[in-house]
Order: sequence, then C-alpha cells, then structure tokens
Amino acid sequence: MKIHSTFILALASLPCALAFVSPFKNVQNSATTSTQHFVATDPVKPALFVDETRASVSKYYGQELTKSDDLKTNACCTAGAPPDYIQKAINNIHPEVVARYYGCGLCLPQYPLEGANILDLGSGSGRDVYIASQLVGKTGKVIGVDMTDEQVEVARKYLDYHAEKFGFANVEFKKGYLENLADLNLEKESFDVIISNCVINLCADKEAVLKECLDLLKPGGELYFSDVYANRRVPKSLQEDEVLWGECLSGALYWNDFENMARKVGFPDPRLVEDAPITIKNDAVERLISESGNGALEFYSATYRLWKMDLEPHCEDYGQAVIYKGTIDRYPSGWLLDKHHYMETGKVFPVCGNTFKMLHDSRLKEHFDFIGTWDHHYGIFEGCGSSIPFSDPNSEASGKGAATGGCC
Repeated sequence: MKIHSTFILALASLPCALAFVSPFKNVQNSATTSTQHFVATDPVKPALFVDETRASVSKYYGQELTKSDDLKTNACCTAGAPPDYIQKAINNIHPEVVARYYGCGLCLPQYPLEGANILDLGSGSGRDVYIASQLVGKTGKVIGVDMTDEQVEVARKYLDYHAEKFGFANVEFKKGYLENLADLNLEKESFDVIISNCVINLCADKEAVLKECLDLLKPGGELYFSDVYANRRVPKSLQEDEVLWGECLSGALYWNDFENMARKVGFPDPRLVEDAPITIKNDAVERLISESGNGALEFYSATYRLWKMDLEPHCEDYGQAVIYKGTIDRYPSGWLLDKHHYMETGKVFPVCGNTFKMLHDSRLKEHFDFIGTWDHHYGIFEGCGSSIPFSDPNSEASGKGAATGGCC
C-alpha cells in the first residue's frame, strides 16, 4: 500500500494516521472478522456522525485493544527496528506504556531536538511523548493529546515514574479532539515540531486537524507524522465498517487528496520521507475488501513532513545549492530531508527554492552551507512532477534516498 496526497473528508474521528493511496503493485489487502457497521448516512447530521465515529474508535482503542498484538492487521505497526538511540530511549519507558503502542512509523525528525517544544497528536499511552521527552531534555517540553480516556489514564499514570527515570519533568497529557485543539488553550505558534503516529486517519475532519497544526506551529516549524494512505479513494461501503476504521484502513486518505488538502490549508510543499506497503495478513479483512469489489485497493504507511513557511506551490529553480556539514548527531556521512533529498557530507547538492528554504529557515540552518541567491529564476526544477511519490516495492530503486542526484 502507498500513501500520498489528497484529502478525503470522510469518516475518521479518532486520532489515527492520515492515509495515502499507494501506487504500489501486487499488494494484497485483507478484511476483518466479525465486523460491526456504524453508518452516518444522513448528511444533515454530521455532528452525530462525528460523535458515533469518535465513540466507536474510543471504544476500540480504549477497551477492545489492550496491547498491540490485539490488532487484526499491521496497518498501525509497520515500522521497522528503530535506531539505537531511539531503542535506548524506549528501554527507559514503562513496559505498560510500550505494550499499548499502536503507531505506524517513527514520528520524530532526525535532527537535534534539545530545548524544542513538541506536540504529539493522538499520543495514546504516551510512548512517543516519553521518547521525545528524553530528546528535548529538561529545557524542552512535550505535550500529548488523545481523546481516549483509558489511553490518557495510562499515560498519566507513569508521569512520576518517568520524571524520576529521566531526572526531569517536562511532559503533560491533555484529553481532547485533534479537530478542536483550540479548546485546549494551547499557545499559538508555540511548537517547534508537531508529531502524530497513525492517528490523523481516524479523524472525521482531517482538514480541520491540519489547520489547527498550522496555527500552533512556530514559523519554520514542521508537522512530522506517519499515517496510512491509499492508492485510490476508499469507497463509502468500506468507510462505514467499524473494524476497518479502528485498524486505520477505512479512514485512509487517497494520497493525492491528502497532498492537495495540505496545500489548501497552508502547507504548500508536502514532502514524503519514507513509505512502506501495508500487508493486512488477516483472511477475514482481506475477504471483506475483495468481496466488496475493491481488491485493487492498496494501503501504505508513510511519513510526511509539512513545513510552516512561505513556500511556492511547485519546485522552482533559482540556481541554488547546499552543502551538508555532517554535523547532525548520528549522521556524519549524510542526512535525509525526504525521499528525494539525501545529502552527502561535503558534496554540493543542487536544490529548488523550496528545499533551500526548508533547510535555511528552520532548526537545520547551522548544519548546512548555502550557495546562491534569489536573483535569477530558471523555471521549474528539472524532473519535478505530480505523479504518485511512493515506490513500487518490487523496484530495485525503492527505499530511502533512491534518488540522490539533486532536488526532486
């Protein structure tokens, strides 16, 4: 399965990941066992629909799931082994918090975060919050938001445990809805990074979530998140399936809808960091999808980064380039901005104007040398297009940094 852009204002009401429809081939999808159907067919009552969806997702994640092994598919658990420094941070977290983790990717940008303010959307039992807590240190702060009572209770239960373990207290958990973050009295433009791990796809109004994020980010900050996406729009019949919602499939956005939605809200240049097909591996779920006539529907777990800065809608060429200094911890040989921008240490790397700004107008500036000005425009950056960004899992070129010759 793949993840990409356009936003489908459909049926997601809990924090789960944004879904991208993938261009991958020959990926089999699965369907679920005893599925209960909850449908909001009356367009005049959207509030009721949202309430029912929230209640369903909250019950699924708060009562029916007690650990990640209870999930029927791997849609929310596709991440590979974490880097050593992240694994060390996880080892410091209470086992109950780790056991109730349902994420689909590593949702922490890979650059120094000391002193940063981070917001985690759909924080669940708090695993990613407690990882980030260790990375930002005592001068930073991490806030987690989740709508599920049982998950927030687990997260708060171990606040003192982790404060003692880390040697400082810099964490807070709030109960609330991602579409209504303004209700939580969070300071606007106060966060360096907003993260989310397989949660936005559970929200009924994904556009509202993105708008809230834009308001809360500092200029030069980013929304860095993993979610589930589809290679085409998920049909209404599958959107109305309760279990498929809980498993982060029915709420997946068509990748192009997501990217268009992000641009509309104010994130002009969404960047795909990495993606992986989702293999459902559940006979009942696979049968449900296939027998509904949607056997070609594919899903992907994908990580995107959306920057809050003045960017152009397309990659424009100003004759600019950057040189990575090799100074980011744990990345002395090179650093990956996104799937098409792996910058080797010391090598001149041609970039479009947007990539230039992402590196220059953010926390990354000190790690790069910048070449060029804005005096001359040379047109669209060569090779930039609008085709699906995900890799064919059968292609030899798939994987991180597959295209490393220049921008896009």
